[in-house]
Amino acid sequence: MKVDDALLLKLEKLSFLKISEDKREEIKEQLSEIVTFVDNLSTLNTDGVESNFAMSQRSTTLREDTIQSSQAVSEDILSHAPSSADNFFIVPKIIE
Repeated sequence: MKVDDALLLKLEKLSFLKISEDKREEIKEQLSEIVTFVDNLSTLNTDGVESNFAMSQRSTTLREDTIQSSQAVSEDILSHAPSSADNFFIVPKIIE
C-alpha cells in the first residue's frame, strides 16, 4: 500500500501532529515500508498454529508477591533532602 498525501494528511489530523514540508516525503516512504511489512505478515501460513502458541510454550517463573513496607525507603530518601517535614520535601517558593 502506498501512503499518499491524502492519507498522510488524515493521519496528521488524527494524531494531532504537524509534519513539516521538508519531512513529508520521508515520512510517507517510512509509513509505506511499515504497511508493506505488515501486509507481508498476512501471507504467512498459520494453519495448525494455536492462537495462544506463544503463551503456552513459555514457562515464566514469577517471583512471589510479598508486601514490603515503604516507610524505610521514604525515610532513606528524605534523609538526603536538605530540608523536609511531615514526609515531604521542603523547597523554596517559586510561584508567587
